[in-house]
Amino acid sequence: MSENSTNELLNRIEEFYPKFSKGQKRLADFIQDDYDKAVFMTAAKMGAEVGVSESTVVRFASQLGYKGYPGFQKALEELVRNKLNSIQRMEVAYGRMDHSEILSTVLQSDIEKIKQTIAMIDQEAFELAVDTLLNAKKIYVVGIRSCAPLAEFLSFYLNLICDNVIAVHTNSASETFEQLIRIGEEDVIIGISFPRYSMRTLKALEFASNRKAKVITLTDSIHSPMNLYSSCNLIARSDMASIVDSLVAPLSVINALVVALCMKKQDDVITTLETLEDIWDEYQVYSRDELNPVGDHVELKKERGILDE
Repeated sequence: MSENSTNELLNRIEEFYPKFSKGQKRLADFIQDDYDKAVFMTAAKMGAEVGVSESTVVRFASQLGYKGYPGFQKALEELVRNKLNSIQRMEVAYGRMDHSEILSTVLQSDIEKIKQTIAMIDQEAFELAVDTLLNAKKIYVVGIRSCAPLAEFLSFYLNLICDNVIAVHTNSASETFEQLIRIGEEDVIIGISFPRYSMRTLKALEFASNRKAKVITLTDSIHSPMNLYSSCNLIARSDMASIVDSLVAPLSVINALVVALCMKKQDDVITTLETLEDIWDEYQVYSRDELNPVGDHVELKKERGILDE
């Protein structure tokens, strides 16, 4: 992203500053000096911090040319993206929070990220991703660090639906490229990355794109560098205001992708699951223990011959 793009919000504030009211000027000064704190505030909290009403904050955002406070907040996020390290994120987001508020605050934040994802995701891109996966000869899935569990989860379910699914192991750059060495124009790669973005994931997508493979990305913004090589971008909001990367919304998008694929290949999926059930029973993959309520407690009932040695 260019410096001019990154500083767009600050440029707008500077341009409109002479026309601001006293309250709006206090808001402008606060954002210019402490935008790393402002990014995590609601309109009400920002107003309280500066000493103006919530409606003044909303009008301030609209006067800058944004679609209400949500549009303004997205511009703030773009401004500070990748600027804060994990310790700074924790200090800003949770430093003044009472311990009793943590559970409800974190869960509410995840709910908001899912709502934002619903509002912004491109339905056409989602349908394109489904069709691309259905028509692929091989499917490669790559995600690194905190995104690795998402990649593993997606790979697990894709393997029940599609043939030739490869979860790319990413312990080293050389290992990544060795697994992608045969990728071609009939194949597709799914890259999952959220701030801080993984350079190794980006290089894997570049490698695949250079070999004419189709590229699908799951990331947090249209401005994400992951989209440089992608023809199909799935956008899900992540939470950068935390020491822990909140990837609840991306996981929901993955769930939707899996369900859509299952609906397209119902007969194949049913046959696969029936076969797996037979295998699981034959090889005793799952325990047949039963939890039975007895009075006011629960007893473990073992099926004879399964666990008794």
